[in-house]
Amino acid sequence: MSEIDRHIKELQAVLNKYRSIGISEQIDYDKFYLYSIITHSTAIEGSTVTEVENLLLFDEGISAKGKPIVEQLMNLDLKHAYEQSISWAKEHKPFSIDMLKNLAALVMKNTGSAYSTLMGDFDSSRGDFRLVGVTAGAGGRSYMNYRKIPARLEDFCNEVNRRREMLMQHPDEIETYLLSFDAHNILVSIHPWVDGNGRMSRLIMNHLQVEFGLIPTKVLTENKAAYIEALNASREKESMLPFRDFMLCEHTKNLANEISQYEKTMADGRDDDTKEMSDRQRIILKMIAADDTITINEMIQKAGVSSITLKRDLAVLQAKGILKREGGRKFGRWAIME
Repeated sequence: MSEIDRHIKELQAVLNKYRSIGISEQIDYDKFYLYSIITHSTAIEGSTVTEVENLLLFDEGISAKGKPIVEQLMNLDLKHAYEQSISWAKEHKPFSIDMLKNLAALVMKNTGSAYSTLMGDFDSSRGDFRLVGVTAGAGGRSYMNYRKIPARLEDFCNEVNRRREMLMQHPDEIETYLLSFDAHNILVSIHPWVDGNGRMSRLIMNHLQVEFGLIPTKVLTENKAAYIEALNASREKESMLPFRDFMLCEHTKNLANEISQYEKTMADGRDDDTKEMSDRQRIILKMIAADDTITINEMIQKAGVSSITLKRDLAVLQAKGILKREGGRKFGRWAIME
């Protein structure tokens, strides 16, 4: 068995377990997971805004104190781009150059700039392709000549659409992940824009995963160096394998960590009876008793905890039969069970 086949087998096993224990059924899981993806994607580009700060920024419009406005705008822009991407993914919208430019315009809406060059003017906040040469950092290799970008992106869209159509006819979870990793890798190598290429490439990877109902992958900030090294290795070797291998391992490791945290939380919940709730869980119940329509964001602010911690406490309280959610996210309410 080859190394990559072994990593595929490991990912399949962890995906099966992930689904079997029902992590994605936690309260507002989709939203929290998306916010985590956005936070890590912008952090790779230098943002210092945390997940909790993004939660308050996105849902309550509360700015993060002491954080540069450009970083907060970067996160807001990426959120809007993901929302549009998810909508198109669910419609199975075919890939096209216009689609890519529209998403790039959203990614760079408030942080892009207008440029004047010998070859003409372009504006990254409108999703325009670059009309200048760029390199991979100081002293790095030059990316594709800007004159070749339109034709190369046309080929990219055609190839992605061809593989998408095959997967629609013959669904295959692992092949879909590999397509998403390849699309990410190829888009980075084309480097169509003067800025925002990394965010766009990760967004397109997640776009394909959402379209086919997969658990989206994220690249953790702390793994940035290995991530860039894998992209460079694929480019140098002109092979998809190094980046495929990295992403398979990254996704497996991240999901395995979530499983471990979830199982620990559930075990703690089973070990404790109602009288042995944590002080934090008692505070949560007091807040709900005072206002059964209180939002998760309001609880986070009042309890002074992270979104992940609060989500786990709510999951424990529900697993123990103490707490129940009635109705939808927007107009629902909490019920404390006798």
